[in-house]
Amino acid sequence: MLVGIAVSAADPSGLWGTLKEAAACSSALSGANGESSANELVQAVRTEFENSDGRANAQKALRGRFAAAEPSDCVARSLACLREVSIILDAKAPRDAAAFKAWLSDISQEVAEASVEGAFLGFGGMKVSDAEKATLAEIAKSLGRSV
Repeated sequence: MLVGIAVSAADPSGLWGTLKEAAACSSALSGANGESSANELVQAVRTEFENSDGRANAQKALRGRFAAAEPSDCVARSLACLREVSIILDAKAPRDAAAFKAWLSDISQEVAEASVEGAFLGFGGMKVSDAEKATLAEIAKSLGRSV
């Protein structure tokens, strides 16, 4: 959820764009994208996210970190949390860390591509804005991945 928040907050897309980005994040988290080669840690997170208690726990943790935050604060807070996640993964799950970080990066890319940015009445705009591209690079950096 952190990568989805970071990308969505990097360049807010209005109501419909935000809904599309949230749906892309949810779909990627649930595995609806058809990825079957995910590792054990990814599968465990997906399983936890599929039940209402797991989702509620994640939402509660996020509310504590993002309460009354401005979009730019949401990006910075998400990136800080992702740096923590990266450190924990490297220390506690070194065999699964690279695959899990790749999965998070994939989710961030899906969210970025979910809505056209800067369009007017369906015309113009771009698939991934410059602000989103910069945030995708920062996410990769926070996770210790090369861009």
